[in-house]
Amino acid sequence: MPKTPSAAKLKRYAALSIALFALVGCGTADKLSKIGQEPALTAIQDPRTQPGYRPVQMPMPVKETERYNANSLWRTGNRAFFQDQRAKRIGDIVTVNVTISDKAAFENTSRSSRSDTKNTGAGGALGSAIDKFALPSGTSADALASINSSDNFQGSGSIDREESLKTTVAAVVTQVLPNSNLVIEGRQEVRVNHEVRELIVAGVVRPQDIAADNTVESTKIAEARIGYGGRGQISSTQQPRYGSQVLDIVLPF
Repeated sequence: MPKTPSAAKLKRYAALSIALFALVGCGTADKLSKIGQEPALTAIQDPRTQPGYRPVQMPMPVKETERYNANSLWRTGNRAFFQDQRAKRIGDIVTVNVTISDKAAFENTSRSSRSDTKNTGAGGALGSAIDKFALPSGTSADALASINSSDNFQGSGSIDREESLKTTVAAVVTQVLPNSNLVIEGRQEVRVNHEVRELIVAGVVRPQDIAADNTVESTKIAEARIGYGGRGQISSTQQPRYGSQVLDIVLPF
């Protein structure tokens, strides 16, 4: 007879179902309460207080002792007679010129084929003995076994991708590494009608790569992390519903 679920299991299933419906209900109620309203912008915050923020730790070269020339009118490391205005301390702001122009096209085709045939038999006196004493009448030991196998495989794949992004964003210096490299992080949000566009830039910059106008190219950012996306009605419409996403994860086929 089929086993019936125990009372404890039924209680667990019921609790999970209630929790799931409560979670879905909270999200739905929150969305319903914001119908007709513009998506709210994120408050300005210290990036170091955000969840998941970790100070950058990288191998550092031996720090060299700075030398100063006596009675010199020039500051050490300055490019001009006056004070250098480029970012160099924690909290300073540097402008990042984000330029991404990537294009990739790949096409691969694979084919393999194999065929194998094996026949096994016995003749002569041994075959006559096998025919007489071991095999049924009407059969012969000349073809005791026959094995045929074949294998065919064909696969193909192609990638054609093209991305282009050009914009600017101001980033804040969050860390100064022992070799004077700067860890920067910047976030920009722009709201147009009911859609918010987000641009995130983070990475490590050499002070030498910062131009005199306090700008740096995104191609000169090490460990660069650049994100461009959005949230709002259009972005929500482009995403599958949460039920479809759950099924895509849970179903094995």
